[in-house]
Amino acid sequence: MRTLLRIGLFALLSTGLVAGLGRPIAAQEKQPAAQSVKSKIKITVALDDAELQIEDKPTKASGKVREFETPSLEAGKPYEYKFTVKLRPNNYTTITRIKNVTFKGGEDLNVDLTKEDPSDKAFIRYVPTPDEIVAEMIKLAKVGKDDVIYEPGCGDARLTIAAVKAGAKKGVGVDLDPDRIKEAKDNVKAAKLEDKVDIRLADALDLKEFGDTTVVLMYMGNEFNGLIRPVFWKQLKVGTRIVSHRFTMGDDWKPEKSIKVMGADGDEYELHLWIITDAEKKKAEKK
Repeated sequence: MRTLLRIGLFALLSTGLVAGLGRPIAAQEKQPAAQSVKSKIKITVALDDAELQIEDKPTKASGKVREFETPSLEAGKPYEYKFTVKLRPNNYTTITRIKNVTFKGGEDLNVDLTKEDPSDKAFIRYVPTPDEIVAEMIKLAKVGKDDVIYEPGCGDARLTIAAVKAGAKKGVGVDLDPDRIKEAKDNVKAAKLEDKVDIRLADALDLKEFGDTTVVLMYMGNEFNGLIRPVFWKQLKVGTRIVSHRFTMGDDWKPEKSIKVMGADGDEYELHLWIITDAEKKKAEKK
């Protein structure tokens, strides 16, 4: 069985020591003294100000390309490092990406953290959708008495509550913020819809089962939409409608319809509608 060591960190090539030693993954048998070597590590990130951790230790480097050097390692012995990057592409989205890399002492590493990964996590700062725009989203989705609503990142659950009030038979709202969950449950109770609206504390990207969902209503972000759309393709039934306030699903999945509506504040809002088809289901099969 191969033995991996987690050894932390790393002398930063330009600024010196970053952190101390990590922990072994497995106990090591006593071996004769081996050659001592170091490995150079080049890490590429998507944004100059991305936060980078190595073995859960913060680093101070900036820029899209960052270079480090390990402490002394045993030549040829396998090691594993964990790299975590946090990206803030805008003021409401934080993407967390983790990559574990194995290598042998003395080998140089090039670690690319620029590419979107299905295991990425996204935190979206809550921004409420105005009530009159909520009504337009429900109208665009053509919500009716046979519909089951799903709302990822539900916030205060205003979309789900409004959809059920408009005639949907059931709604499910999911959010990973406990404060928003409390607010959402209070709002559901105030609306006397406890028997029709289910509010869950969870990461929407972790949900893989959508039950009888027929309509998805969402106001998240382009990055989040890009992460969740393969899940939609795989899990949602053909005919399910998705309506997004403002944000799209990538250049290669065009909306069936987009509309612009004027809000009470005088601002213009854009809404988009997609419908799950057999073509999307086939895309999921290829993933």
